[in-house]
Amino acid sequence: MKLFTSVALLAAAGAQAHYTFPRTKVDGVTSGEWETIRITENHWSHGPVTDVNSQAMTCYEKTPGQGAPQTVNVRAGGTVTFTVDTDVGHPGPLHFYMAKVPTGKTAATFDGKGAVWFKIFQDGPSGLGTSSLVWPSFGKKEVSVQIPSCVADGEYLLRVEHIALHSAASVGGAQLYISCAQIKVTGGTGTLNPGQLVSFPGAYKPTDPGILFQLYWPPPQQYINPGPAPVKC
Repeated sequence: MKLFTSVALLAAAGAQAHYTFPRTKVDGVTSGEWETIRITENHWSHGPVTDVNSQAMTCYEKTPGQGAPQTVNVRAGGTVTFTVDTDVGHPGPLHFYMAKVPTGKTAATFDGKGAVWFKIFQDGPSGLGTSSLVWPSFGKKEVSVQIPSCVADGEYLLRVEHIALHSAASVGGAQLYISCAQIKVTGGTGTLNPGQLVSFPGAYKPTDPGILFQLYWPPPQQYINPGPAPVKC
């Protein structure tokens, strides 16, 4: 009975550490839940994507192809914040990607499929080579990104992705928490060279060193973020 209770408590603790990104905040205005962000499959369970080849890697939508009710306006060079429910409960890197909505589509109707995504942000740990790695987003209730000032004006999908590495020592152990916001950018210079465009799924492999990763022992000497390098203006 004690063993059963301990296992149940550990399972409950693991579930409580799971999280979603349900709201945006721009210029001090916070959206409603799933108002500017496509409602995700894990909106109740808070559970992760664990198969990087899954179609859920695009936006983890509850209903693929169904857009959010609204698209939020943001200035190029401005900041978009995603709220976290409840907080980033696991260690690992934070990434943001953007995809330009093609002609004939809107942010609400674009499915985000194909090689359309470019990375605008990634972070990594401090304390490499020690047993005290520190990940910048761990424990955060909000995560934010600056929209590059050099992007072209127009509508985009903005994809937030946090990769939890606490169980990533075996294939399929990494946990990805994903959401896509619908944004309309104004004031950009349009001079950005997006470089390598990637698709989701397709950008990552299960054996990429940033996906298959021994977090604890021996202490890791480096961390290589999966996917392309972030773009620069």
